[in-house]
Amino acid sequence: MKLVVLDRDGVINYDSVHFIKSTNEWIPIPGSLEAIALLNQNGYRVAIATNQSGISRGLFDMVTLNAIHDKMHRALGQLGGRIDAMFYCPHSAEDNCSCRKPKPGMMEEIGRRFSQDMKSVPIVGDALRDLQAGAVLGMQPMLVRTGKGEETLAAGRLPEGTLVFADLAEAVQHIIAKS
Repeated sequence: MKLVVLDRDGVINYDSVHFIKSTNEWIPIPGSLEAIALLNQNGYRVAIATNQSGISRGLFDMVTLNAIHDKMHRALGQLGGRIDAMFYCPHSAEDNCSCRKPKPGMMEEIGRRFSQDMKSVPIVGDALRDLQAGAVLGMQPMLVRTGKGEETLAAGRLPEGTLVFADLAEAVQHIIAKS
């Protein structure tokens, strides 16, 4: 089975320092939904791993998070695409949980859910913590320059072997070309 793990905010949709707190604030980055559909059409399963500390901060609730994800699923469905699994961490950094990126808990759970060795599975993110969560398991880190990507790139300290792309569409072209 071919699998790709994506971060959400800053990779699939525009990010905000004030969090994505409503369906109106969830706006896809041009080409990102088409890129996910292209992965599906080329036999890839797609999992999302996203930190959503806005829940623990009381900025939005589970009903709102589900509505945001429903909007994303519907928009993808109109393009013939799908997300095979959604994983999120609702905790704040202070909770010190094992699922909040940069810890690998969500990646380990994705591996269990798909009965997949995560070594070399692409992890596409815009923040260092996305890449670190996968690199510890031997995943292929891929940084996109959208969202926090430019600032992440400028800060350096990327995991060894990190590939850098303009956006999700460019990363997906690389993934498909390698398969």
